[in-house]
Amino acid sequence: MASVRFNLRLVAQSHWRSVHRWQPKRWLWGRARCCMSSLVGRRVMLTRPASQAQGMAANLAALQAVPILLPVIEIAPLADTSELDNALFALAAYDWLILTSVNGVGAVWDRLAELKVPGLPPALKVAAIGPKTAHGLEQRGIQPDFVPSEYVAEAIYPGLGNVNGKQILLARADIARPALLRLIEQGGGRAVDIAAYRTLPAQADPTGLAELRRGVDVIAFTSPSTVHNFVRLCNGEQLRFPDLPGKPVFAVIGPITAQALADYGVKPDLVAVEYTAEGLVAALLNYFESQPLRNSL
Repeated sequence: MASVRFNLRLVAQSHWRSVHRWQPKRWLWGRARCCMSSLVGRRVMLTRPASQAQGMAANLAALQAVPILLPVIEIAPLADTSELDNALFALAAYDWLILTSVNGVGAVWDRLAELKVPGLPPALKVAAIGPKTAHGLEQRGIQPDFVPSEYVAEAIYPGLGNVNGKQILLARADIARPALLRLIEQGGGRAVDIAAYRTLPAQADPTGLAELRRGVDVIAFTSPSTVHNFVRLCNGEQLRFPDLPGKPVFAVIGPITAQALADYGVKPDLVAVEYTAEGLVAALLNYFESQPLRNSL
């Protein structure tokens, strides 16, 4: 039975991988080759960590936009891993392991290697949010048992089945929302929520900050933490949010990030239909098809 978890899981999983992982990028590149991009000359500011913004920046550049990096958060290892380590040593006691980001996958597998834990117990099921998280698992030989079609934590819950009496480990950011935890507990499950990594405010990059002061066409937010820390940055730099130079469009990756923006009284100009970086670029293309190109800032 152990060999099964490293081979085929479900035909549906294979279908999900072929449909959802690669098509957005292929479509974007095809759009760049076949016609004039609506993003030509648009200055698009990316607020996620620089190491995770490269793919989106490359897609934007291929569409002749001008990507500008201003990371407002950084991903850091835990200062104390004892709680995570104890949970990983006890993996055999759990029915499900839930990973909500590729950062969580990397952090968990780094600790497994450090602790010399040989791998996941064969009976443990694994759920992942989003194609990049699933891909991170696959790179480590794990086919996720469930990946929801909507890439938010709450969408994991229906795929867990009857959670009554089940032991479920959530390994995620130290600032993760409690919504999924509450759903599991309401269903009679025992959820253990462990921080696998930290999300910290980033030191402002002088080049990116200068570009923000000059003015941009778009500011892209990919998580609630990017919203909160961008506002914090603006306050610290005497920039009036949301009345920023260039009157930028606010673009968000999904409804949870949109709500974070709404908490500051700001309605996003666009919300990606697919909650991925590729989906956000596609949403920007569609949005600007109906917008005239402004003079270069």
